[in-house]
Amino acid sequence: MSIAATPSRPLSTIEGFVCGGMAACVAVTVSNPAEVAKTRMQLQGELAKKGGEKVYKNALDVIAKTWRNEGIRGVQRGLGPAYVYQILMNGSRLGFYEPIRRQCNKLIGADPTDQIPFTSVFSGAASGIIGGQMAFVDASSAWAHTRTSSTASLGNPFFLIKARMQAYSPVLPVGAQHYYKSSFDALRSIWHAEKLRGLVQLPTYNWTKNQLVSRGISRADSIWTFLASSSVSGLCVLTMMQPTDTVLTRMYNQPTIRTPDGRHVGALYKNPIDCLWKTLKAEGPLGWYKGSTAHFLRIVPHTIVTLTANDIIVGLYKRIRDGHL
Repeated sequence: MSIAATPSRPLSTIEGFVCGGMAACVAVTVSNPAEVAKTRMQLQGELAKKGGEKVYKNALDVIAKTWRNEGIRGVQRGLGPAYVYQILMNGSRLGFYEPIRRQCNKLIGADPTDQIPFTSVFSGAASGIIGGQMAFVDASSAWAHTRTSSTASLGNPFFLIKARMQAYSPVLPVGAQHYYKSSFDALRSIWHAEKLRGLVQLPTYNWTKNQLVSRGISRADSIWTFLASSSVSGLCVLTMMQPTDTVLTRMYNQPTIRTPDGRHVGALYKNPIDCLWKTLKAEGPLGWYKGSTAHFLRIVPHTIVTLTANDIIVGLYKRIRDGHL
């Protein structure tokens, strides 16, 4: 007589947060060099007619020149704040997604385990908002850069520090340059200078994974299922967020000026819409898509590693927790 295996109970929010944070740290270590390349490509020729003088030819040229001139420290600039940002954002996002989705399914009378497009998209958006707010609120008591941002998400201090550190090059600079000895030095310097003035991924991943399994193409626990689902998810995210990402990088990296009334405001852009318009006017629509190749090289591997590592870590943790290892 066979005994049916008892389904493993879902992760708690805290368990999901820890597993998601671990997976994000693994992923950002792999993807950070491409993130450095993306940041520098987005800043190259900023607001210059016809793109201005090119320091870097393409994403691979950025990585090669950075490695040659700045070494491993150069290609991994901003890794410290990137860890903090990813833990707060992806830990929250991955931790809250499943609890929200299960509750939404229950509210409409569906099975909590069903992958329903509406509840999946809503849960992805809600958990993403929570992740962005968590990262912002955690640091807002110490410092928040709100004068060059129209939303709390754009005020995330760890993303700002990461962008500025990645943009800095002592040999081949592009855009405004901000030198910080460390993440702590960046927080201290920005606080001293500026004070307080200073939805797609998870739903597409789970939909693709569900389609592969339900159609018998691959098993739920197959590494190929994880990789294929992550790749589709990464491509969807890349398609939607490139112009926004370029604006985010430029908003965060721009220098600030002190107004007569003592406020610190952006020297180049008033807000994200102003940044989009000025970029379009000076560089054309392709200006919004600078760094796309580097973004692809960053986001697809990052998505693959984050979501695949999360599935592997969660599966291993559940086996250890439930005594099945």
